[in-house]
Amino acid sequence: MSDRLDLNALIGSRICHDLISPIGAIGNGVELLQMDGAARSPEMTLIAESVAQANARIRLFRIAFGSASSGQRIGRPEVVSILTGLTRGGRLELVWNSPQDLARTEVKLALLLLMCLETALSHGGKIVIERSDTRWTLTATAPRMRVDPALWEVLSNPAAPHDITPAQVHFALLREELARQGRKLVAEIRETEIRLGLAV
Repeated sequence: MSDRLDLNALIGSRICHDLISPIGAIGNGVELLQMDGAARSPEMTLIAESVAQANARIRLFRIAFGSASSGQRIGRPEVVSILTGLTRGGRLELVWNSPQDLARTEVKLALLLLMCLETALSHGGKIVIERSDTRWTLTATAPRMRVDPALWEVLSNPAAPHDITPAQVHFALLREELARQGRKLVAEIRETEIRLGLAV
């Protein structure tokens, strides 16, 4: 795997690094207001939930879009904390089963895969992420899915013609990261299930 300079990832890391502190400070401020006896009004609840979602999302972006060297590690509790924040109050259920300690490069790939599956589950559903000794397996299930076959082909065929929108940028980043790490993705797409496999 090449550790050559990746300006896109460095930019992602810088943006997330600069945003995560003020978002966290807002969350702490909301907690202090609530501890001080501030009424749990619908407005305060909305602010608290929105800050928690923003904090989880920026932490996700920091790993998925940021730089990751082969020697960096991430603990399972950190990943589970991010996913718990993402799904609080939403229609999406996420289950993460992995060893306690993982290479950041592996988690980066897994989270980019997760974001691709999330795109297909716009109406909600369940995603199970599992890491065995030899393989990552991600399984998404939902009664209704929104799958763009041309978009998914981008992951397996670098020459596939598709105009990537900002909302789909994780597909392009995943394709680049798979090539960078020398990995090959296996995807099985059915009407109510998508299963992704990636060798360790």
